[in-house]
Formats: sequence, C-alpha cells, structure tokens
Amino acid sequence: MRGRKLGRNATHRKAMFRNMACSLISSVRVDEDDPQAPQVPGRIVTTVPKAKELRPYVEKLITMARKARVHAERAREFGTTAERDSDAWRTWRESDKWAQWAAATAPALALRRRAFQLLRSNEAVDVLFDELAERFEDRPGGYTRIVRLAKRRLGDAGEQALIEFVGERDRTRTRQRSAPLVVEDEPESDATPAAADETETAEAEDAAASETEGGASDEEKSEQQ
Repeated sequence: MRGRKLGRNATHRKAMFRNMACSLISSVRVDEDDPQAPQVPGRIVTTVPKAKELRPYVEKLITMARKARVHAERAREFGTTAERDSDAWRTWRESDKWAQWAAATAPALALRRRAFQLLRSNEAVDVLFDELAERFEDRPGGYTRIVRLAKRRLGDAGEQALIEFVGERDRTRTRQRSAPLVVEDEPESDATPAAADETETAEAEDAAASETEGGASDEEKSEQQ
C-alpha cells in the first residue's frame, strides 16, 4: 500500500522506475559526439510525483555503490597488478592472497549483482560504481535534489520538475548583510548656548519691567481718584 501508484500496475511501475534510473545515472557520462546526449549531465526532467518516487530508488542504489567501494578498497591490499594469465598472475592465483582477496571482494561483487538486477544495464552499473560511488564517498545521504519547474507539461498541464545529482551547480548560501543603522541627527538650534542664555535674561528683564510699569500706573490711578 505504500507509495504512489501513478496509474500503473506493479510490473509497469517497476519497469518505469528502472528506465528512469538508468537514464539519470547514464546521463552522468556524456558523449559529446552523440547527438542525443543530454544538455546537462546528471539531470532528467519528469513530473513531480515521479521524481519523488524515483529519488529513494536512486539513492538506495548509490548507497549500495558506496558500500561496495569500501569492500573493494579493503580487498585491494590482497590483489595483484600482474596481467591476467601471466606467470606472476598464476603464482598469485595459487597463493593464500587470492583466497583473502576473494573473501574481501565478495560483498562488493554481491552488491554489484544486486544493482544489475535492479537496473539491467551494464553501462549504468559501471557509472554507478565507478563514478558516483567516488563522488559521494564522504556524503552520508541526500545524493539527489528535486527542483520544481514553472513550465507545465504540454498536453495535460502536469507539474514538471527536474531531478539531478548534487555536488554540481550547487547554490552557496551567503550571509545576508544586515542593513546599516540610521541615526537621526538632532536639529541644531540657530543660537549658541551663550546666546540662548542672554535671550532668556533679556526676556526676564522685559517681563520685570512690564510688571513694574503696570504697578506704578495702578498707584497713580489710585492717587488721582
């Protein structure tokens, strides 16, 4: 019951994911002389539901390739660089190192066979174990990303998206620069502090003089009366 049905039965859906995974993985190795080569390596365009279902399918394959690479590196110390069917190779083949090499490389071979069972393409398996496993050797997960496209699919107006491998054309997040603080300057008065004091003193003297004049006039009025 898990997952999207996508309007297909189990056999058709399995074949569709196999073909899409092979197309995505094989597009990493681009042949410039091929007229049908993809414009951007490591990317295919499909619908959003298909991309979401394809993503775990492809990432599990890359995890298998990473595990196989670890076993292959461990088995390399027991291997030989002699040419096959040569005297040095036959000597190595009959020694104990060959048995140690076979035991160490057996898990890698089993993982490679499992990947071929899912992909059914020798080219896709070679790209998966030779190139993608090395690219994502130090990455614990998240090998692909899905980017929605604004353009709808012609015919049924289906929502489209591209799925591609990370590590190339990545956008780096830059630290957003904070806006500078704007400090409003206080309005400057036309008069200096000394001038302001003189103005206040003059105003006080005028007020006192007016009060005195007002008092004298009242006394004169009373005497006249």
